[in-house]
Amino acid sequence: MGNPPEQEVEVEMDEDEFSKLIRWMNSPRVVIDNDYCSDATVIRVDCVNKHGILLQVVQVLTDLNLFIRKAYITSDGSWFMDVFNVTDRDGNKVLDKEVISYIKKSLESDAFFFPEVQNSVGATASSKHTLIELTGSDRPGLLSEVCAVLANQSCHVAKAELWTHNSRVAAVLHVIDESTKGAIEDPQRLSTIKERVCHVLGGDNDPRTATMSVSMGLTHPERRLHQMMFDDRDYEKVVTREIVQDNSRPKVTLMNCSKKEYTVVILRSKDRPKLLFDTVCTLTDMQYVVYHGTVSSDEGEAYQEYFIRNADGLPISDEDEQRRLIQCLEAAIERRASEGVALELRKGERNFSLSEITRVFRENGLTIRRAEISREGAEVVDNFYVSETSGTPVSPDKIDSIREQLGLPSLTVKQNHPLQPANPPEVVSAVSLFFANLFRASFQSFRLIGSYS
Repeated sequence: MGNPPEQEVEVEMDEDEFSKLIRWMNSPRVVIDNDYCSDATVIRVDCVNKHGILLQVVQVLTDLNLFIRKAYITSDGSWFMDVFNVTDRDGNKVLDKEVISYIKKSLESDAFFFPEVQNSVGATASSKHTLIELTGSDRPGLLSEVCAVLANQSCHVAKAELWTHNSRVAAVLHVIDESTKGAIEDPQRLSTIKERVCHVLGGDNDPRTATMSVSMGLTHPERRLHQMMFDDRDYEKVVTREIVQDNSRPKVTLMNCSKKEYTVVILRSKDRPKLLFDTVCTLTDMQYVVYHGTVSSDEGEAYQEYFIRNADGLPISDEDEQRRLIQCLEAAIERRASEGVALELRKGERNFSLSEITRVFRENGLTIRRAEISREGAEVVDNFYVSETSGTPVSPDKIDSIREQLGLPSLTVKQNHPLQPANPPEVVSAVSLFFANLFRASFQSFRLIGSYS
């Protein structure tokens, strides 16, 4: 009578141990090497292939403000391997042991490989703030007006990120109730805020509507901004001064590789931080799969090459779909392009509200092209990319005047960090073929492991 239960328990334990074994065999493997390359840290990631895994790896690296100078991407059925040459913001190797340890732990954790489980199970809205997402028509002074509406409702913005592109704007705001120092709980109050904010966001000459929604914040904020602007169709061309400057725009080319049944995507653009994240994010959210790819930069110019297919395994044959992909990749690169003067304001000396700061910009005839509002410990740091409303650069005299009006000499003009030169684009295309063959050979040793997934 006692034997069956014992056998049942034993079987359950065996299954549990077997599941742990398979999970361990399929977990990502990360190697970080500072000896192989003379001017960069080499990071190799091997793991079971799944849709979106490339974006997750790139996201971890870009969130640490690492510059990806080169990347070699390839997949073979159920397994994939990525190699990244990265530096810090000053162009040096990553030597900080804590940062290296964080990269390994992040990429090898279950939370990394199964983010959908971590993000969805038991998810509830934050009690510390209300996360608000906005889209609408861009115009000078818009952020100032939105902040004024929130201030009028006894709320303030603790954290925010705002992008503009093609006369459209998208923003993710962390808003706090002044009275409770927490999230806005009253539904009627949220409804009033939504009505007034949407009125401010609406454009007279644009048929697209303004939107405001309260979010759970389950998606990475920068990926969410890409999704919001994509849903808002900012990639559709409008007649603005931005698209007249054709020489500075990214160039996207699509070709069919009929022998291997891939669509080849080639992108050339100005290099900048987080460029790889922006393009891979767009490809992923448009349900394209990257099978092979190379990325490199040379003297401020970036080159990206991807061999992709639709999620159904087929290349892109429809001309309208090809045209739409080109537009969307161009938009993804342009959204974060550093247009205007980059200003950094550290509010350690005086505690200015975002409403007051943006009002001073508006009164001085400046328009905010992009903004990042964040906290570093107890100190709030604001980053604004601003230009004259006419699109011309902001004069040093005007910046000095704004410093005086705010009473903050710590308002500084940030300089872009140039990336160190890498192999020129002509070399990269040849290198990509070499690495594709090299990785394909390496995958043979992983086929047995992949078959258990």
